Amino acid sequence: MTQLSWRTAGESHGKSLVAIVEGIPAGLTLDLERVDAELARRQCGYGRGGRMKIETDRAELLSGTRAGVTLGSPIALLVPNKDHVIEKLPVPEDPRPGHADLAGCQKYGHRDPRAVLERASARETAARVAVAGVARQVLEALGVEIFAHTTSLGGVQVAAGAFEAAGEGRVALRAQSDFLSLDPLADERMRAAVDAAKEAGDTLGGTFEVRALGLPPGLGSYQSGPERLTARLGAALFSIPAIKGVEFGLGFEVANLPGSQVHDEIVPAAPGARWSRYGRATNRAGGLEGGMSSGEPLVVRAAMKPIPTLRQGVPTVRFDDLSRVEATWQRSDVTSVPAAGVVGEAMIALELCTVVLAQFGGDSLDQLRENVEAFRRRASEV
Repeated sequence: MTQLSWRTAGESHGKSLVAIVEGIPAGLTLDLERVDAELARRQCGYGRGGRMKIETDRAELLSGTRAGVTLGSPIALLVPNKDHVIEKLPVPEDPRPGHADLAGCQKYGHRDPRAVLERASARETAARVAVAGVARQVLEALGVEIFAHTTSLGGVQVAAGAFEAAGEGRVALRAQSDFLSLDPLADERMRAAVDAAKEAGDTLGGTFEVRALGLPPGLGSYQSGPERLTARLGAALFSIPAIKGVEFGLGFEVANLPGSQVHDEIVPAAPGARWSRYGRATNRAGGLEGGMSSGEPLVVRAAMKPIPTLRQGVPTVRFDDLSRVEATWQRSDVTSVPAAGVVGEAMIALELCTVVLAQFGGDSLDQLRENVEAFRRRASEV
């Protein structure tokens, strides 16, 4: 089976989160420590709340390998919740603005926001990160790197060109940052912004960027709208709670520029290019043209709204009499933009792995590599 599919289950304060992924080729030496490292990155970041002090996420592998090597069968992962108190938590008497509470209660015909928020919570994304920790190892076996970093937080912008300036040291530089950014000077201003928001009982949003390096040209399709890689990647990022905007390459800036300053000139490839005889003088399109990868680095950014659970309170009304009250507050982060970037990286990895497996096939990793190499030879002759 070479069609990747995955599903998660579990509630925020339930016993555990569970994920099952099917379609991972046989023959991959699975590094579970890499999966745990991704889970740890999701929990980091300055401005996180009390839940991150309770949980220490680690994935338990339940099936799909023998002697650490994938069998081609479904892989099941379990991420325990230490804070599994779902049956003890109170039922809020009012819906919280900015959350799924009210629409979810109206959808299911009850006044129990707890029955909604437990699954709507971003806690579910820990299971996605665990699944992506497996999928990205398939991509890495093919020479593809997925890398995310924070580009703004609370109005503080990371320096333009930070990714290029970091070069090969980008992973180490990001690991040194409490905000998973590539700009130490911006980190100090972000810290000040978070401290000020915390003092005011407020929250902050921001943006992150995901890059995929080493992709072949032609991933995706122009034949069908839903199969366009732009559509698939955009949908994957929009599936993350609190994401309100997605852009590729120049993004919304293209609306203000003439075509001569938008489209990427086709030039001969640089010496040693892996996939093609062709290259681009610029990458304003962010590695996508006509719904397909162009062979240039994929560059996508997403905007996250401020967390809607505010310690200062947000006006709402009670279910029973519609009287005005301040929304229920228990605990929350001041910001989780760095964590959202980790989840965004995971979603891009999952979607790209899905497309790669669908396009190249192969029940084993060796077969997949052979199919990719055959495509490389064919594409390089065009």
